[in-house]
Amino acid sequence: MKAGVGVVLALLTIGPRTLAGQTCTAAGGGGTCSTATIAATMTVNAVVQLSLSTTTTALTAPGSADYDAGFVANAGPSATVACNVTCRLQISAGTALWSATTTVVSAPARTNKPCADLTWSTSSGGTFAGLTTTPVTVQSIPATGGSAPVSMFYRTKYAWGADTPGNYSLTVVFTLAAP
Repeated sequence: MKAGVGVVLALLTIGPRTLAGQTCTAAGGGGTCSTATIAATMTVNAVVQLSLSTTTTALTAPGSADYDAGFVANAGPSATVACNVTCRLQISAGTALWSATTTVVSAPARTNKPCADLTWSTSSGGTFAGLTTTPVTVQSIPATGGSAPVSMFYRTKYAWGADTPGNYSLTVVFTLAAP
């Protein structure tokens, strides 16, 4: 504690000083000093951020009622966007066809299942569109700093004569595009 008091006392006894860069000299008896100004500059780049609630979605295996209905509904991930420019949340398929692995030898897995058999919507009761390999805009987000989470819903199409037993997977690509 004594060392701290000594430092404070030493600082108090030094007295005021003129610091370099703060002086102003005026010529003549009643001159005036003007202060110099500086410009502070910076560059703000476009910044966008995409957060997904999950990176995998396990689709429900179809039963006979699902084959009759033609699809199975599942909740997908939710996407949250932050941006300082107008941007677009987009969705697409990573490939035109699902990957398929045969699990029943007498019924090979369907190797030509199109990506469009996975349909998507932002509402469970909304209009669904099949995935394509070309990105499609899910939602446009203004440059307001962010969006509420955008929920995604999937319906996987099934047909009795086409969709044979197997393990299937498809990469779904979410893209955040800014002009």
